[in-house]
Amino acid sequence: MQSSLVLTVLGPDRAGLVNSIAEAVKAHHGNWQESRMVHLAGQFAGLAHVTLPQEHLVDLKQVLQTLQTGGLQILVIHSDAAVPRTITPLTLELLGHDRPGIIHDITRELAALNVNIEELESEQRAAPMSSELMFYAHLKLGLPEGVTADDVQGAFEAMPDPLTVDLSFS
Repeated sequence: MQSSLVLTVLGPDRAGLVNSIAEAVKAHHGNWQESRMVHLAGQFAGLAHVTLPQEHLVDLKQVLQTLQTGGLQILVIHSDAAVPRTITPLTLELLGHDRPGIIHDITRELAALNVNIEELESEQRAAPMSSELMFYAHLKLGLPEGVTADDVQGAFEAMPDPLTVDLSFS
């Protein structure tokens, strides 16, 4: 029987970090299903979904434990339970003037619609003409039954002026 795990990795970034985890997974007959990894402010943050035969699970966990040196943390979560998927996927991009609280305001609107945020990437970008800092976000959402892309767009358009954003649905 196969075990399904989600690995959360956080700590100081260094060359070879991902390779050491991949070697441990491979050595225990595991398969790397998908991952999201990023370097932020000198730190490494990563998520990986791996599967492996259940009889190798304990040994993999022990090896991952030995990799936790120099501030590196690896959290192993079992994900064997089936997770219900949302009915309608929606991708959108937001662009607006950056300010404190913008992520809070965006996520509050989505939570009010019971929309699931499946992926969120954000950054500050310089405006082309003024070099003023702009907020940019790329989101992949899961819309529950009864919520449409128009509902999401309407929620963002109804926000106060300081949070006016341009939406691009795909």
